[in-house]
Order: sequence, then structure tokens, then C-alpha cells
Amino acid sequence: MKLLLSYHLYRMPPGANFMPPPMGAPDMPAPPMMGGPPGFQPPAGNIPPPHYPPPGGMPPMGMPPAFPTPGGSNPQVQSVSHSNSASNSPLGDKQDKVWTEHKAPDGRTYYYNHISKQSSWEKPDDLKSKAELMLSNCPWKEYKSDSGKIYFHNSQTKESRWTKPKELEELEEMVAKKTQEGALSSTDPGPVIAAPPTTVAPPPAGSITLPQQPAKPSSAIQAAMQATLASIKLPPPTPTAKIEKEMKEISDEEEEKPKKEVVPLVFKNKKEAMDAFKSLLKEKGVSSTASWEQALKLIVNDPRYGALKQLNERKQAFNEYKTKRAKEEKEEQRLRAKQAKEDLEHFLLHADKMNSSVKYWKADDLFGDQDVWRRVDDRDRREIFDDVVHMLAKKEKEESKSLRKRNTKVFTEILDSMPSLTHCTTWSEASQMLLDNPRFTEDPDLHNMDKEDALICFEEHIRLLEQENDDEKERERRRVKRQQRKNREGFLVLLDELHEQAKLNSMSLWMDLYRIISQDVRFTNMLGQPGSTPLDLFKFYVEDLKARFHDEKKIVKEILKEKGFMVEVSTVFEDFASQIASDRRASGLDTGNIKLTFNSLIEKAEAREKERLKEEARKLRKLESQFRTALKQINPPIEPESKWDDVHVFPA
Repeated sequence: MKLLLSYHLYRMPPGANFMPPPMGAPDMPAPPMMGGPPGFQPPAGNIPPPHYPPPGGMPPMGMPPAFPTPGGSNPQVQSVSHSNSASNSPLGDKQDKVWTEHKAPDGRTYYYNHISKQSSWEKPDDLKSKAELMLSNCPWKEYKSDSGKIYFHNSQTKESRWTKPKELEELEEMVAKKTQEGALSSTDPGPVIAAPPTTVAPPPAGSITLPQQPAKPSSAIQAAMQATLASIKLPPPTPTAKIEKEMKEISDEEEEKPKKEVVPLVFKNKKEAMDAFKSLLKEKGVSSTASWEQALKLIVNDPRYGALKQLNERKQAFNEYKTKRAKEEKEEQRLRAKQAKEDLEHFLLHADKMNSSVKYWKADDLFGDQDVWRRVDDRDRREIFDDVVHMLAKKEKEESKSLRKRNTKVFTEILDSMPSLTHCTTWSEASQMLLDNPRFTEDPDLHNMDKEDALICFEEHIRLLEQENDDEKERERRRVKRQQRKNREGFLVLLDELHEQAKLNSMSLWMDLYRIISQDVRFTNMLGQPGSTPLDLFKFYVEDLKARFHDEKKIVKEILKEKGFMVEVSTVFEDFASQIASDRRASGLDTGNIKLTFNSLIEKAEAREKERLKEEARKLRKLESQFRTALKQINPPIEPESKWDDVHVFPA
């Protein structure tokens, strides 16, 4: 049921020129019905979050606005003056006007306090009727979403719902009933103005009417307005005194009735009694925002209610409990908010539809109907969402890196297990081989592997195969080279054996030993290999033996000198060799070099003999010359007819 609030119209004083008060003063309440209270969570059903502050800014501060007209009237601003006294004067004394009601140029109503010089969008308690005050104390408030749909929010339990709570319905019915009874009992209803339906906080189901005293019109415009307002027929207002009396009687009956049933308890001291009273409040779940009347309904039937005898003691304990409970509720709210954030973070981290590429608006569409999403306010929810997206991006990056590493490892293992894959295999050939490999075809992760990564793995594998092939060739080359060296060494051993057997010496010829050498396998192994041939090695070997000739010749001469053996022209080699062989130093001598030494000594002996013969011939020629000279000097001279027998007897 809608209740009506009467308005008193007044005219601005002549010459008044009030400027509109500045907007946006701090610490002023938001206009009602523009959104829910702080921390409010509307029920599911696409209700947008409340807006704080609402569009239009904060309520005006300072003097009420006035827009004077030439006639002194103010058609744009309506003002209602209210007084704390019971005076029904249209204007009343200025000392009695505490709160006045005004309308801003945009049509919104605000209230101005002439004492504190403050303005408020919200209707002050001084202007509210008893029925409105009763509705204000109800924890259930009415709000409108951005779409215009009405919902209800409990400021104590933080619960929201689309349907009107039963508690609020009963209270509205009671207020309506009392208002109707007061209207029927009224005999002199004044003209009233039906207030336009606006949404206020707390949202009353309606507002009662107040008596309106006609003001003397100061202009034709105001006279016409008053005539129009007077033509509106409204039900008579309910007397506020009667409502207050009836509500007090109901409260007294509820308070006195359980007192008769309470059995008083005995406590050791006042502190114990106060603790019992506080434990009662805590057990009944009295919140820190509850009024004494609200708490009384919950605790009055409990025996512990009588623990404190005096009302002021009970209220003192109640206030102490509220202070402590406020801190506890604040901590509980903080813990709930923290838990809600943790739950939301855990939910987003493990949601199947959530990943690092999801935008916030998309997540709001996906999870907006879930409690875990709605329990966190929008600002914190965005921060958590950004953190989760960052963590998911990092997690996805790590998973991608791990999957890439895993695919690379498995793909390389598959390539290693394919014996038909060589360093000459092309990528197209390898691709066909992979399609025939069951390990590759049965692994879905490998099918999604990046082709570039697969090509890189293939190139690295081919590079390894090429390296292995090069290494194998190098090993084979070294093996062949080593075998060739062994073949040469074996052939040199054959030559050493022939030298020890005196078949090979520094005077040996290849043609003389070829028949013996060619029958040995070490000679056969040398055939066909690059490098030095058997003939080259034979020549090198003989040259080495010849290089030892001068050293061995000295040894032979020393042996002959020690033996006192002189080589003459007539000396035979056997006699010479027997003299050398008798010495132990001859075991290391080459027979060819011994032979060469003998030949050298024979040549020297022959040269000596030749020189001796030459000397003897010279001497003979000298004697012959002397003989001729003597013959020429003989007396008597020798005649052509002289005989040898006749001459050789003559003395010289």
C-alpha cells in the first residue's frame, strides 16, 4: 500500500536570491534506490551491481536553491518546512524550522537543515512519521536494479531476494492498518499533495500524509497551484500520536509478558551476571547493528535476561557487546571476504572453461550466475580475475613448454628407433615412415606438435646421423691406415730376419732376394696399399745398412789392428772374415759392410803394391841411366863391334 506525504508550499521572501548549494559534499549518503548498500550482493538474475555514488553526484550542501521569478515565486523549487514542534502553521517561526524539503532542477528531492547548514538526499528521521520509522528499523530494504527490477536486501544477514520478505509484508500491513484506522478517525483532513513515487533508503512501502495548512497565495501562479492541489482528494492522515501510543503499548506488552515467565538466576558477582547476559546476546545471534528493541525480542524469553536487574545495566552490557561484536563481525566479514576471494581464485584456476585468453566480460557471462562469483565485489573480482589470468598464462606457458619438451623427446626417440632412417633420408621420406610407425600415430600430442619443432628435431637427428657417418668413415680410415702401418712394420721385420740370416746386407740387390721375399705373406699384405711399396722399403733398408759402413769399418780396422793382421794383395776374404768373426764385436756388423771393408783394404793393398812396383821401376830406370852414362865414359870407348864379354870385365 502506498502512503502519501503532504507538502507545504511556501513562497520565497521578496528579493531573495539564494544560490544553489555546491554539489558533491563529502560523507553524504547516496540517493536511495540507486543501488544496494556497500558490500551488497544482489540475487541472481542479471541484476547489475549497485552504483556508489549514483549518477548526479552527492546531495547539495549549504542553503537551499532558489530561482526567483519576476513575481517573486519559485516554480522550479518546492520547499516544505518542518518543525520539531507541534505547530501547524504553514510557515511557522524561523526558530522552529529545522529541516525543509526542496526539489532540485532535475526534479529530485533533497532536505536542508537550517541549524547545521547541511543538505541530504535522504529523508531525515525528524521528518519521518512513526510508520516510516518502523519501516526504517526493518532490516529488509527495497532497491531497484539498473534494469528497473525491484529486489530486497537484508542489511544484517546480507541476503538478497526478488520476492518481498514475509517480515516486511507483515510490517507494511500493520503500518497500513494503523494508518487506515487513523484516517477513518480523522474528521478534518487538510489538502494534501500526492508525493511522486520515488525510491528512498530505507525504501518504505509508502509514506503517511501530514496535515497541510493553506498558505496565502502571493501570486496568480501560486494561487492556481493551490487550487489544483486542493482539488486532489486524499484519505485523511493518521494521527502520529495515536500510532506512537499503540506501538508503545505493543512494545510494553511484549516486554512485560515474558518477564512474568522468566525465572531469575543467581550469579556470584556482577561481572558473572554481565558475562551471562553477553553470552545470551551472542547465543541469540544479536548483531552489532541491532537496536535494543530488536535484541529484546530475541532475548527476553531467556532466563539469563534477568541476570542484570537494572535496565541501564542491561543496555550498558548490550552496548559493550555491540562494540565487541562489531569488531568480531568486522573480522568475520574480512575472513569471509578473504575466503570468498580464495574460493573464487581456486574456482577460476580449476574451471574447465577458464583460460588465459578469456576476457572479464566473457567470464562474467560464464560464471555470473554462480555464488562463488557473486560473493566477491566487482573491483576485487577484477583484480582476482587478472591475477588468475596471469597465473593461468604462466601455467599454460609452462605446460606448453613442458609439452613441447616432451614431444621433442618422444619424437627424437621415435626417429632413433627407425633403423631405415639414414643421413641421406629426406623429410618427405621420413614423414611417410612416421605415418607407418604405430608409436607416432597413436600419440595425439605428436599430431598437434608444431611442424617447425618437428623439422628442427629431424634436422638435428640427420645432423647426428651425418656426424656418426663421418665418425665411422674417420674410424675406418684410421683403421686402414693403422693396418697399412702394421703391414709395413711386418715387411721391415721380414727384412730384419733376412739380415740376421745374412741373406740381406748392404750389398744385396732386390732381384737377388725377390724370390725369397715374394713367398712371405708379409710381402703379400703390402701389395695394393698406398704409400711405400716393398721395393721402396727394401731400398730404404739397404741404404740404412750402407749408412753404417763407416762406423763398422772403424770397428773392423780396430779388430785387425788388435789381431795384428795385415791385408795384402794376396789375402783371401775367408782368412779376413775368420779374423773378424773371432771378435765378439763382429756380431753386430753387417756382412756386406765387412765385405766392403775387405774390398776397401784390398784396394789399399793393391795400391801399395802398385806404388812399390812403381818405385822399383823408377829405381831400375835410374840404374839404367847410370849404366848408360858409365858405358859412355868407359875407356876405351865401346865400339859398335865391341862384345859384352869383352866389355863387362873392364873396370868402371
